[in-house]
Amino acid sequence: MTRQFDCFIIFAEMRTGSNFLESNLDQFSGLTCYGEAFNPYFMVSPKTKELFGVTTEARDKDPMVLIDAIKKGTKGLPGFRFFHDHDPRVFEMLIDDPRCAKVVLTRNHVESYVSRKIAWETDQWQLNDVHDVIKKQATFHGWEFERLFYRMKNFQLQIKDRLQRSGQTAFYVDYEDAQDIGVINGLARFLGEEGEITEFAGKFKKQNPETLSEKVVNFDKLEETIAAIDFFDLHKIPNFEPSRPAAVTSYVMSDAAGLVFMPVKGGPMDRVTDWLGRMGATDEGFTQKTLRQWKRQHKGHRSFTVLRHPVARLHAVFCKHLVNHGEDTYWDIKHALRESYGVELPEAEPGDGWSLAAHKAAFAQFVDFVDKNLKGQTGIRVDAGWASQSAVLQGFAGFSLPDHVLREDQLAEGLVGILGEKGMAEAAPQLAAEQPDTPFTLAETYDDEIEGKIRKLYQRDYMMFGFRPWRR
Repeated sequence: MTRQFDCFIIFAEMRTGSNFLESNLDQFSGLTCYGEAFNPYFMVSPKTKELFGVTTEARDKDPMVLIDAIKKGTKGLPGFRFFHDHDPRVFEMLIDDPRCAKVVLTRNHVESYVSRKIAWETDQWQLNDVHDVIKKQATFHGWEFERLFYRMKNFQLQIKDRLQRSGQTAFYVDYEDAQDIGVINGLARFLGEEGEITEFAGKFKKQNPETLSEKVVNFDKLEETIAAIDFFDLHKIPNFEPSRPAAVTSYVMSDAAGLVFMPVKGGPMDRVTDWLGRMGATDEGFTQKTLRQWKRQHKGHRSFTVLRHPVARLHAVFCKHLVNHGEDTYWDIKHALRESYGVELPEAEPGDGWSLAAHKAAFAQFVDFVDKNLKGQTGIRVDAGWASQSAVLQGFAGFSLPDHVLREDQLAEGLVGILGEKGMAEAAPQLAAEQPDTPFTLAETYDDEIEGKIRKLYQRDYMMFGFRPWRR
């Protein structure tokens, strides 16, 4: 029989029923499980010294040695259990491999945690005979549960993401599903077995069948903690904004200061570039390759970017690229906004006929457009000038994160501080004054309605960077 898979991996956690699942899969003639083969503290079980001639030391040096040995030494399909804190190299070796079958075993996180706490209390991790059961109640620690919950949840999301990206599917089994022999037989078929089992192995017994309230000393603390956790991400901020690459060609380098400015479009780019230029010549238009070379040649370099308040940034982009006419005008986008998106922009250079009321109305319409644009509901590209600043910084991370993230309202102090790290604080030039937007300033345009619209639009930026309402 030609199998689809060479091996299988059971993604699980402590107290999810993985021992029970493994014992039942071992009943199939063509399946063999090797426990926690890549537990960092032991191999398969605490008493195992070596497996197929591979010692724990050899496994830790190169886990692929054990994987290959398991495949070669097993008649049939070999597998093992893998938890979030097992050897991460194994995860990287197998997660994208379609010849490795993926089984994901899950359990209610609260039940799993309480079961773990009881096992620690009793030192009874497996139960083979119900007459040997040791009964104790667990003490629930909210901070401990939350830390474990988010760690395991992130691991599950990582598994899902990698399987989706590599075009694979996994066989998902919940703790309760594993009590159904039909599901176990279905899993075996997924792994390529043709036979079936008619009864469970009977090796392991459920240790604590009582309700949670009976198993926990301080059940009120459990309820309090669970109520505060958003299990279903009800407060998660939806993000449909496309990812952005690192725009290395826009970075500005100062040889004299050994600084790299990573601009966020719509921010105070001209002021910072001017400040760098006062210390000597600047250069830009680098590629990732040439920037790496520059960094090697400038030991002790520093890189930085500057955040601008979302309201100030969006208004600056609106004035510079859509209202005023010049080399920075987005002519095609301006035409599309006027014709298709109801943004009543001035057709010609704004003059006496362009009133403050018209300016405020058009800006509000533009904000509504950007809201739809970032959600992927328009046919126009997401411009870097109104992409969220969190997305821009994530784009930086595709190449290299900045050493410093400065705020525009503390820009002068921040720039001097960076030079201070290099022992050059006394050489810091004067930072040019901020130039107000034209034809109308933000102070003239701003009101609570605009603040509310933009806060809703850039929820992620306000949350990530702690922006408060803009001040005149």
